[in-house]
Amino acid sequence: MKNMNIKTNQQGILEFSGKSVVELAEKYGTPLYAMDEMMIRNRLKTFNQAMKEAFDEKAEVLYASKACDFLAMYRLIKEENCGVDVVSDGEIFTAYKAGFPMEKAYFHGNNKTDSEIRFAIEREVGTFVVDGEDELETLNQIASEYNIVQKILIRVTPGIDPHTYEAVSTGIVDCKFGSALVTGAAEALTHKALSMDHISLQGFHCHVGSQVFDGEVFMKCADVMFCFIKEISQKFNYECLQLNLGGGYGVPYVEEDPYLDIEQILMRVGAHVKRLCHLYDIKLPQILMEPGRSIVADAGITLYRVGSVKKIPGAKNYVSVDGGMTDNPRYALYRSKYTMRCANRMNEEASLRCSVVGKCCESGDILQENVLLPDTVQRNDIIAVLCTGAYNYSMASNYNRIVRPAVVMISGQDEKVVVQREKFEDLIKNEL
Repeated sequence: MKNMNIKTNQQGILEFSGKSVVELAEKYGTPLYAMDEMMIRNRLKTFNQAMKEAFDEKAEVLYASKACDFLAMYRLIKEENCGVDVVSDGEIFTAYKAGFPMEKAYFHGNNKTDSEIRFAIEREVGTFVVDGEDELETLNQIASEYNIVQKILIRVTPGIDPHTYEAVSTGIVDCKFGSALVTGAAEALTHKALSMDHISLQGFHCHVGSQVFDGEVFMKCADVMFCFIKEISQKFNYECLQLNLGGGYGVPYVEEDPYLDIEQILMRVGAHVKRLCHLYDIKLPQILMEPGRSIVADAGITLYRVGSVKKIPGAKNYVSVDGGMTDNPRYALYRSKYTMRCANRMNEEASLRCSVVGKCCESGDILQENVLLPDTVQRNDIIAVLCTGAYNYSMASNYNRIVRPAVVMISGQDEKVVVQREKFEDLIKNEL
């Protein structure tokens, strides 16, 4: 797997971002999330520059907060002059407390509560991505109470299967998110938004899926969206100012996953979008995209300490670690694949096929099946799970009353704890 920040030193120790992971584990304890700040910054710069070259100078990167968000992450995104998408009042609160410029925040979600809408308006969130009619009507009413005109995008369900590039009827009609094109819901919602006094429709949003490795998906989505934009322009004399083509760019978790050339894909998509603008005689709107996983996934690893090693002759082998589904629930939820290494035995042959499992009182607490580790793996060895920067910290829980790990950010020779390890007292601080 292509990891630019992973290597093995002469002592057979895995290094991450130039740091011995064994030393990191000793210094900060395990489980531990470690993140490469410079890689995150470089990814943001790459997306930013590539989008401006592919589309125009107005194009903007919106970091998808749900991939991994904490105060230091929002400060980093601010320094790199990117926007963010947020999906809850908790994410809004964190961004706000980090000093993030909230006019560059886009508020997503299929069920924004009244209190969340008020919370967002009071913190001057720039744009709401409206999911449906109920939300639109409620937002207009609440905006009137605050005597503001709220900018919005309408989330449209284009019905593109990211694996076949074809429209899928069930995907259009019964998707949880957005307003479907095929049913006329998107057009009706647009018409209603344009009639409201406290709503300013900036344009449209769409998203086709996750772990997308081919620019054809985004080009097919652009085909659908620009056709819709042209129809809206003709029917309502409306000029679309912004088009958000979503995120979902794939990252390689294991050897067989392809590597994504962001610049090449965006240039192809940009050329296609410009052709569509010419075809439909439409002024190029500001193009927005929402990378999340592809910004932070391989900029992060998780370190564990081995506890028990159980070898069952003729049956199965288990290597248990001091974390599990509480700090990475993705295998339990999705059977997500990861690359694992015995970080202090990198020069030894990996010949033991085993299941790496967690410490929870739960048979489903599995981090990965069919992992090859050295046959010598033993208690207190360090297991490194690669490419865990996305959807690990953000999905962590306190199941079994297990405290959540610390997050260490590495930047060149510097390293700092940006999220402290939880203490037992944190588990009961809200209890009476």
